[in-house]
Amino acid sequence: MLLIDSHCHLEYEGLVEDQAGVLDRARAAGIAGFLNISTRRSEWERVIATAEREADVWASVGIHPHEADAHADLGEAALLEATAHPRVIAIGETGLDYYYDKSDRAVQQALFRTHIAVARKTGLPLIIHTREAEDDTVAILEDEMGKGAFPALIHCFTASAEFGRKVLDLGLTISLSGIVTFKNAKDLQEFAAEVPADKLLVETDSPFLAPVPHRGKRCEPAYTGDTARFVADLRGVTLEQLGEDTTRNFAGLFSKAKLPGVLPEVAAS
Repeated sequence: MLLIDSHCHLEYEGLVEDQAGVLDRARAAGIAGFLNISTRRSEWERVIATAEREADVWASVGIHPHEADAHADLGEAALLEATAHPRVIAIGETGLDYYYDKSDRAVQQALFRTHIAVARKTGLPLIIHTREAEDDTVAILEDEMGKGAFPALIHCFTASAEFGRKVLDLGLTISLSGIVTFKNAKDLQEFAAEVPADKLLVETDSPFLAPVPHRGKRCEPAYTGDTARFVADLRGVTLEQLGEDTTRNFAGLFSKAKLPGVLPEVAAS
C-alpha cells in the first residue's frame, strides 16, 4: 500500500504534543508522506520547521476563511515570499465558509482571490475550503480561471455532486476525508464513486473527522488507510490501486514535492 495524507494539521492541539509518535504510527501504517497545512500566518514558521525536520512532510502557507478578518491586509507579497521556501509546496488552505461566518464574507472573498493570484503566479496548487458557499466559490473560480488557469483542489469534499462536477470541469482535484465513511454520507459516497481516477486524493484533516472505525476519536494521519480502503470499495478497485492512483495524483498536482523512492517514480510512471 502506498498512500499520502494530502491534508493534516500536525501543529494543532491533539497532534503536536506527540508529533513524533503521530508520524511514526502513520509510517508504520504505510503512509509515505504528509502535507502539513497552515490556517493562519502565525503557523507558517512552525509548519515549515516541521517540513524542514521531516523528509516526508511538506508545508502549505495560507489563511483559512475563519481567519480572514484577522488577515484582511495580507497581500500577495507575504504569500509569495513564503512560497519561495523549498519545503512549501502549496497555498492554503483558503476559501469561503458561510456556515460559521467567523469572518466577513467580502473579506473572505477578497483574501480567496489573493491566494488565487499567488497560485497563478507560482504554479503551486491552491487548497480550497468551502462550506455552505458553493455558488460564490464556483463564481469566483470561474471568474479567476478566466484570467488565467491555476492548479487547485477542493479539500475535505462534502459539497453537492452538482458543485463537484462544476469544479471538475474547471480542472480541479477532489480530496476525500473520513467523512465519506460516515453512515449518513450517502450522497457523498455516490459522488466519490464517480470522481475520475486522475482527479482524486485522500486526506485525514487530522486531528478532525476520524473515519470509521475510529469515529469519535482524535484523528491521526495513520487513519488515511481506513478512508482509502472505504473509497476503494466504493469504486470497486483494490486498495493498492487506489493508493497508486492517489499518490500519482499527489505527485502530479504537488509537483514541487520530492520524496526519493516514492514520488519521482510514481510521477514518471
